[in-house]
Amino acid sequence: MTQQGTRIIIRNPFGTADVPAPDGSDVTAFAATATLAGGADDVNASAWAAELHSDPLEGAWSSRWNGGADPTIAGDAPEKWKQGRAEVRVNGDRLYLRFDWDGGRRHGLIEAVCEDGGRLVGKYINLTDPGIQRPWVGRIVDLTRIDGCFPHGRLDFRR
Repeated sequence: MTQQGTRIIIRNPFGTADVPAPDGSDVTAFAATATLAGGADDVNASAWAAELHSDPLEGAWSSRWNGGADPTIAGDAPEKWKQGRAEVRVNGDRLYLRFDWDGGRRHGLIEAVCEDGGRLVGKYINLTDPGIQRPWVGRIVDLTRIDGCFPHGRLDFRR
């Protein structure tokens, strides 16, 4: 995709800033230690999202994350969940997850490679504050649940 009026090539299907180095060494190092079993005892196992209907994997989802500092929440703590909406798009072996929180005023994007067994390895960029970038590892548990983690907490998706 070419950004309108420029010669800038954009990889992601949302037309926003791309995730820098989604296959970088920080991602590889984090992926080597991150584990997500996708079990029934995982914190993302219980239903917490409003039910959304769409195509099998692509389309509307709900998102939530914790463990990072959010200047919009006073006294932010690792156990405090920030919830929002999300959209998933697939392009070849890449999964793009665009999500928001703070009532839609803040946005993020994940670009991840889909590996065997539903494992996702990639990186997150805060589109509201692009200096914030973190490795992210996820697992497609089923068509209603994607478990995810980054070095400071969780970043999960549900339908």
